[in-house]
Amino acid sequence: MTGRIVVVGNGLAAHRLTERLAAFGYAGSVTVLGAEPRPAYQRPLLPWVLAGSLPAEALDLPAPPGGVTVRTGVRVTGADRAARTVTCADGTVEPYDTLVLATGARHGLTGDVRPARGRVAVVGGGVLGVETAAALRRRGHEVLLAHAGPYPMHRVLDAVAGERVAAYLTGLGVELRCGVRGEADDSLGADTVVRCTGAVPDTAVARAAGLPVRRGVVVDDRLCTADPAIHAIGACVDGGDGLLATGRAQADHLAALLTGRTTAAYAPPPSILRPRLQGLDVAVMGRPGEEPDEAVTFADPSGGRHARLELTGGRVRHAVLVGLPEAIATVGQLYDQSRPVPGDRLPLLLGAAPTSDDAPESWPDAHVLCHCNNVTKADIAQAWRRGARTPDSLTTATRATTGCGGCTTALRSLCTALARSKDGDERQPGPGPGLTAAAHRGEARRAVTPLPLPEVVR
Repeated sequence: MTGRIVVVGNGLAAHRLTERLAAFGYAGSVTVLGAEPRPAYQRPLLPWVLAGSLPAEALDLPAPPGGVTVRTGVRVTGADRAARTVTCADGTVEPYDTLVLATGARHGLTGDVRPARGRVAVVGGGVLGVETAAALRRRGHEVLLAHAGPYPMHRVLDAVAGERVAAYLTGLGVELRCGVRGEADDSLGADTVVRCTGAVPDTAVARAAGLPVRRGVVVDDRLCTADPAIHAIGACVDGGDGLLATGRAQADHLAALLTGRTTAAYAPPPSILRPRLQGLDVAVMGRPGEEPDEAVTFADPSGGRHARLELTGGRVRHAVLVGLPEAIATVGQLYDQSRPVPGDRLPLLLGAAPTSDDAPESWPDAHVLCHCNNVTKADIAQAWRRGARTPDSLTTATRATTGCGGCTTALRSLCTALARSKDGDERQPGPGPGLTAAAHRGEARRAVTPLPLPEVVR
């Protein structure tokens, strides 16, 4: 397929789309219009820049593929569907054959964020608020976390798990205030206020084009809006979960659709949420729904461990686990692959060793080791074949582990596996992330984090 593709938005989903279009051999022109003045960057790492534990340059994503034109600092104000053009605030007009809306969600924190000063108040105790508060406290800031809910992350955790997270925060020295709403900034006694109160899908361009919008842009199972020439991906899509794995999977699938590699309907990847909390393993898999066939609970208050599994048809439909890293690996594998749960539940919750299916050799090429830098198994194997034969040299070649560092163990395991196998020397990498459900499961297996970002008020 050829033609002019215009992408509105220059975030992670847009960046991924341009990569996959190039990998799939798209021969037409691709133009990206980004409202922010800087090139694409890793928004999920902004809290660590705010905390001062990462330099701003660590956010930068690789340059776009050759042939892709990226215009930064360009805000799109309208779209003429009949003429197939978009209009920018600077008066320029971009014609398109296919328009992709990847406008993300509205928030206050952007790539020019600077390290916080003095005492910091984090308003909002969702996943991002908890991550931000913990990162700031670990960097030595005095931190207050004010949350409207009864306990941190109350929208995704049950009460016991929430208590475990609250204990973790207070153990770090974070002052925690739950059940508070609408506190004025000057009542928080802080030098810096960081608002993590959620984000709203940015639907302004879709509305200007007269497209159906609910909370987000309405799309069908081929990520197409009511106009067959306009698609939408990422956090601006209605009904999305805000997870990076979802944005990547949508970008992968749309790239395949636009290049004729598939005609299949888009299937969302498994929903696996792994907050980045150093020293505390937390995982949420799936979403609660109708009454499950069985609920299994494990509690160890003194050890700070908790698990609740909801099973339907003998398979994990929803799970919340805290302080159980081995169980997270095992249960995550069962959920990821929709496999039956063993009859003996206790060893499972205590973290019985994962089966050989979780060995690095069994990971698909599309398996993402480093979600911060979007590094797959195929990327690591390719760097290995080019001579990077140690974890440090693989890090230099691919940037894996240079974000939050949560993938360090996985990188070392894969490095060892490549050293003992001819796979690293002979096997050529696949064409990139696949389009099957299995490939999507590989995408979702490792830690992910939501897209909404905090607003900083000084």
